Amino acid sequence: MSEILNLQPKLLWQHFENLNAVPRPSKKEEKVIAFIRHFGENLALDTSVDHIGNVIIKKPATPGMEGRKTIVLQSHLDMVHQKNSETDFDFEKEGINMYVDGDWVKAKGTTLGADNGIGVASIMALLSSNDVAHPNLEALFTIDEETGMTGANELKGSLLQGDILLNLDTEDDKELCIGCAGGIDVSARGDYEEVPIESGVETFRVKLSGLTGGHSGMDIHLGRGNANKLMNRLLKKLNENFEIQIIGIDGGGLRNAIPRESFASIAFHPSSFPAIDKSVSEYLETIKNEYHSTDPALTIELEKFNTDGKALSKGFTKRFLNTIYACHIGIYRMSPDIPDLVQTSNNLARVLVQNGKFTIQCLTRSSVDSEKYDLAESLRSTFELIGAEVEFAGSYPGWTPKPDAEIVKLMEKIYSAKFNEEPLVNACHAGLECGILGKNYPNMEMISFGPNIRGAHSPDEKVQISSVQKFWELLLETLNNIPLKN
Repeated sequence: MSEILNLQPKLLWQHFENLNAVPRPSKKEEKVIAFIRHFGENLALDTSVDHIGNVIIKKPATPGMEGRKTIVLQSHLDMVHQKNSETDFDFEKEGINMYVDGDWVKAKGTTLGADNGIGVASIMALLSSNDVAHPNLEALFTIDEETGMTGANELKGSLLQGDILLNLDTEDDKELCIGCAGGIDVSARGDYEEVPIESGVETFRVKLSGLTGGHSGMDIHLGRGNANKLMNRLLKKLNENFEIQIIGIDGGGLRNAIPRESFASIAFHPSSFPAIDKSVSEYLETIKNEYHSTDPALTIELEKFNTDGKALSKGFTKRFLNTIYACHIGIYRMSPDIPDLVQTSNNLARVLVQNGKFTIQCLTRSSVDSEKYDLAESLRSTFELIGAEVEFAGSYPGWTPKPDAEIVKLMEKIYSAKFNEEPLVNACHAGLECGILGKNYPNMEMISFGPNIRGAHSPDEKVQISSVQKFWELLLETLNNIPLKN
């Protein structure tokens, strides 16, 4: 028997294990959509899949709860697929390999999928339970939250009748989230001039790895290293001090993950190796000192690497490195109104330069829509300096806090009474689906909460077992105290 099945609440962890056996990377959710649909149908519940792939399952109230307000329980089906470079894993074919480590559940070399799998499993547990009191439930399982909010954006306004939406997608069990940032993808693409690799040189691979990474919204204020920026800083240093040619750069990955690794291939005369190797070692010492608290495992390797192809021209090399140097990352502005809240930020998520073409991808976030677009325009201006075609896509709105909503006051009261402390009622810098869903359901009260999840969007992702129990107790108590319909 899996050690996960020994955990409490037993039904929730059982569903989490079953869910994590199903591949569910963003934009490739066909298997998990079918899994959830069959789950609802096997329970003989009203189950439907809308035109985009969202699954809606409705369950009648338990006896005596019919007169309460209808609750929408909402989580997203997709997960971020990140793995360590040495981990051999296919997210489209394999289930997550989980294990228990003390009070935490972790995955072996990959993201765990607790974001948002714990929320999905919690809803499944409520739908399949026969001993939990609850009002009418409408379970909404959305798709593609992590890479485009597609499911929330496409949800029609006539499919739900709920009065209150409980979004189970935050990562700190002390928080009741009532607002979030919006976001926009900024992508730059273009061509560049290639030149032959000079004769008499050798080619080398530069690997920058070991960074902590993390969620590009929730973790952006922690000052963690961005592999794309750190690699660019090294390449600029080498380009200014030595005769090198850059053949290619491949850094980062998903737009909503702080990049942990970057790889570059360079060429130079063998006689320069001792000096370049020393320069790389000195640079590593410098940045390890700068990032010793946030990224203690940071490392850089320089090794012989045979590769074909052509190099970037000297002129383009200088312009490109200057452009990435000028690209803003991290916090752009803190909120002047909400203490300790990041208002606007940018994540330089992807840098790819190879075979005469380059791609740069960013995710810009802000709880102020006008400021989001202002930063995006700043990035556009930066990338256009190298002749890039810049595209804005996937824009989604923030979620405006309503601290006086009835569900907020109710959950504040329940939390305080149950755990003998005041909850943190705040907004977050992540992108939650509530703001989008509110466009078609403007009268629906919303709140978001969840258990302690650490390292989301990275292979270090883990979820705390005791915190899941606390979260489950809060969820059950909330459902048991939902007010009567007006």
